[in-house]
Amino acid sequence: MAELRPIAPVFVVPGPSGVAVRDRLKHLTSADEQVLRLVGAHLGALASADLKTRCADGPGHCAQTWAARKRELTALSSARWAGAITKASHDQWALARRCQAGHIRDLEAAIRAISRQLSLPVGTKGTRTDPGGYRSAREWFAKSRRLHLLQDRLQRCKADYQAGRVRVVRGGKRLANTRHNVEAAGLTEAEWRQAWEAERWFLAADGESGKRYGNETIRITPDGQVAIRLPAPLAHLANAPHGRYVLAARVAFAHRGVEWRDRIEANRAVAYRIHLDAARGRWYITASWQIPAAPAVPMLAALAHGVVGVDTNAAHLAAWRLDAHGNPIGNPRRFPYDLSGNAGHRDAQVRHALTRLLHWARACGVQAIAIEDLDFQAEKTREKHGRRKRFRRLISGMPTSRLRARLTSMADQSGIVIIAADPAYTSKWGAQHWQKPLTTKTRTTTRHDAAAVAIGRRAQGHPIRRRTAPPPAHRSDEQGHRTVQAGPDARGREGPRPRIPGPRTRSVGAGRGANAGDQNAQHRSERSAEHVQPMLSP
Repeated sequence: MAELRPIAPVFVVPGPSGVAVRDRLKHLTSADEQVLRLVGAHLGALASADLKTRCADGPGHCAQTWAARKRELTALSSARWAGAITKASHDQWALARRCQAGHIRDLEAAIRAISRQLSLPVGTKGTRTDPGGYRSAREWFAKSRRLHLLQDRLQRCKADYQAGRVRVVRGGKRLANTRHNVEAAGLTEAEWRQAWEAERWFLAADGESGKRYGNETIRITPDGQVAIRLPAPLAHLANAPHGRYVLAARVAFAHRGVEWRDRIEANRAVAYRIHLDAARGRWYITASWQIPAAPAVPMLAALAHGVVGVDTNAAHLAAWRLDAHGNPIGNPRRFPYDLSGNAGHRDAQVRHALTRLLHWARACGVQAIAIEDLDFQAEKTREKHGRRKRFRRLISGMPTSRLRARLTSMADQSGIVIIAADPAYTSKWGAQHWQKPLTTKTRTTTRHDAAAVAIGRRAQGHPIRRRTAPPPAHRSDEQGHRTVQAGPDARGREGPRPRIPGPRTRSVGAGRGANAGDQNAQHRSERSAEHVQPMLSP
């Protein structure tokens, strides 16, 4: 019997800690756009210089150097613009530092995997947990060259990490590399230049509680009027008192507009960011604010009316409703989405699928949705599944993190609790125990539907395997352990029953029967063939 990996306990996914809504700046005049471009370019140049200074400081950064950077920027903009720029630079450096540490861990894992396989003879067969040797001498030689390349790359990354050097590209590395091949990207040099400059602009202001409408730098009134505090070198462009420029556009946030209006009327902090979509030629403004953490809902209260188990796949969400006892109710549902196209299209597809899922869950009357706690960081590596390119593309295309974040934020407004369950063996055991029993003449149950049932039962604390006790007279174990249900906290309850040394039946020793360790032999209503005495011929 193979060793099963430990199964992590289920938990309630915490709700979102912030809100971000966006609206388009319509009916801008040519003067408005010119002012926004000048302000964004000026502040973007300051942000680039400040980020360079922050990266040069490295880990030796302290409050004194932060204050010195802010004083230098204040003379060229304002105190609040300088605070927003320095904070953004510090956050960007910290993010690059974390990504650098993660890249080092990935390189070390890849080197360990290649070194182990290179140590094995060519053609050695692998096991369920460990891969074998490489298939041919040619592949062995190619991997040995890649090993030296990764070791050299790891040495450089560790040297940079110890020295505190990070590499950050304002505007994005992908867009910077597109400059070398604009024709393949379907752009002209002018179009690329416009997109590059727009990404490097800085038009973001942090909120401040107690100030008028929650922001002194970019202020939006309840009726939608947008006013920007101009930097000192551009103060001559102001068309309103106190060095402000009022845009001709009006803002009305359709999503969470009432909540945003109540917040600014109470002078609570709201942060704003103005950006240009160069491909469409449209200006947008994003408002964001923090929200208090919602009180945690007890697990038993969330599962009182059942749960909807959801299995995440590359092209759809498979869902099935379960009652409070873990029994599937009704028919399974499928919510498809298409992940081809650009990032905006993929994000819209995910949102539409989750919207349909939440509407169906509310119509069913349940208060909890169980999802898998998926993380493919280790599974989609090149060294672990190098030959299985199709499988790598499959798991790389699944929007696990984006889907979970979207579902959590959308469910918070619907009053539905999201429960995360360990995905271990859910597809395998769901198909083994639930696919055939749930298949009827009018309904074909797929492997994904059965996995949704397994996920829902695990979230409820029920075992995935179906154990139906036969009548006492027909039990092959003579009222043995087969009728005893393992508790939710019992270790190893998901796996096959252990092989206890010693005789368990009248005629067969431990682990010697035809069905020993066989999970399919759990619903026998008649005595097994190993207990039937053969008839003697006369």
